[in-house]
Amino acid sequence: MTTLLQQIANGLVLGATIGLIALGYTMVYGIIQLINFAHGEVFMVGAFGGLAVYRWVLPVSVQDVWYIALPLMLVGGVVVAVVIAVLMERFAYRPLRNAPRLAPLITALGVSVALQEAIRLWYPNADAAQPFPRVFIDAQVSIGSIEISASGLLLIVVSVVLSVLLQTYISRSRMGRAMRATSQDRDTARLMGVNPDRVIVLTFVLGATLAGIAGVLYGSYITNVDNSIGFQNGIFAFTAAVLGGIGSLRGAVIGAFIIGLIKTLGGQYLPGGTQYDYVWIFVVLILVLVFRPQGLFGEAERVRA
Repeated sequence: MTTLLQQIANGLVLGATIGLIALGYTMVYGIIQLINFAHGEVFMVGAFGGLAVYRWVLPVSVQDVWYIALPLMLVGGVVVAVVIAVLMERFAYRPLRNAPRLAPLITALGVSVALQEAIRLWYPNADAAQPFPRVFIDAQVSIGSIEISASGLLLIVVSVVLSVLLQTYISRSRMGRAMRATSQDRDTARLMGVNPDRVIVLTFVLGATLAGIAGVLYGSYITNVDNSIGFQNGIFAFTAAVLGGIGSLRGAVIGAFIIGLIKTLGGQYLPGGTQYDYVWIFVVLILVLVFRPQGLFGEAERVRA
């Protein structure tokens, strides 16, 4: 029982990371129907942005003061992630907005590879594991018979809080209504005074902000990063968005936690162990899509006559 509960805790931490990335996938798809495969790399550059702040910006005297170092690293990671996302939208995706869907999809794959190579060339030895400081409280939190690091617990709390705040913002704010209107019908929204370009840029900014925060907190939790973490976690995040229902914020977060639990529990209890944990994730995804093609919380697409 202790092992089961410990694996559930590990799965929740992984799910929290995936959830923050998956929100960016599902938001961009909901607005412009683009599967932004480069979003995982936005998460990766956010982690390296936070690491660069720690190594090259923070004075040694404050590097061990977590309530100073962690916020500054988060700011650095978010700024780098947002800048990359805005440039990506402006120069890679906006010119292809009215092109056939295959063109921006291939472009997204190209941007993903370009960002991986850019970090490899810019950051020394980024293709090998780089030590990442555990800037938050270095302690284990005991909950009954299980233990979870303070960094992992922080990751879960931040993921849930930011997901709720994002859902509230989109549901109740004026810009949130503009985002939902643009998602439903971009041309009609434009006639009603909504600027679709502004809405789309804001969507990329919000997604990149969450990914940048996730990158720094994830690096602090696992204590090392390399330029492949974006691809690995990006695949999980995309799968979570599809499993929960692409376009659904709630579905993306719940799908992420489901995938986190499948990976940790499958690696522990299912045949093949950790060598087959990816297999079980996609088995569950296929089963869900066979019986509910729109995902767990997605809406069936309406075909207009």
